Amino acid sequence: MRIPRHSPPLRRSELKGQLRELKGAGAASLLALANELWELPEREYQYVALDLLSMHNKELQMRDIPALLMLVQKKSWWDTVDALATITGDVLRGHHDYMDQALTHENFWMRRIALLHQLGWREKTDSTRLYSYCLKLAHEKEFFIQKAIGWALRDYARHAPEQVRQFTQQNKSTLSALSYREANKHL
Repeated sequence: MRIPRHSPPLRRSELKGQLRELKGAGAASLLALANELWELPEREYQYVALDLLSMHNKELQMRDIPALLMLVQKKSWWDTVDALATITGDVLRGHHDYMDQALTHENFWMRRIALLHQLGWREKTDSTRLYSYCLKLAHEKEFFIQKAIGWALRDYARHAPEQVRQFTQQNKSTLSALSYREANKHL
């Protein structure tokens, strides 16, 4: 597979046909290919692995979450972790298995996944869990955790603005300035 080194839309466009041919390949084959791509040195291969998993996320099931979370721990950066959070959230849709463990993981990228896995869930968001996760990690100084707290709250605020406003006001002294500012960006 030759990976074009240009913008994400162009890369996706050029590889869409090849990735689509893998429909029905099964989770094991998709994850094996994603792992092979993940091990290659150029970041573009990671992006292709993410495109592959995203395109075929309906073939992934709860039992595949550990394999997705292993990718988080191999080569992590915010863009790949955030894409994996979305894919993981799509697979978990409505369930939170594995996320309570990820929240306490020593790897902060795993904790970021736990914070972000409900992005886009809107009315299906488990707000109690979201707020609990935010408060459990509010003490962290890591920029990517503080930013994720704010982003997760801001995303949920699109569905429940008053609830998020109330939560952030009540916890203003606990949340970092960055988390608070990000959460309230559009309120």
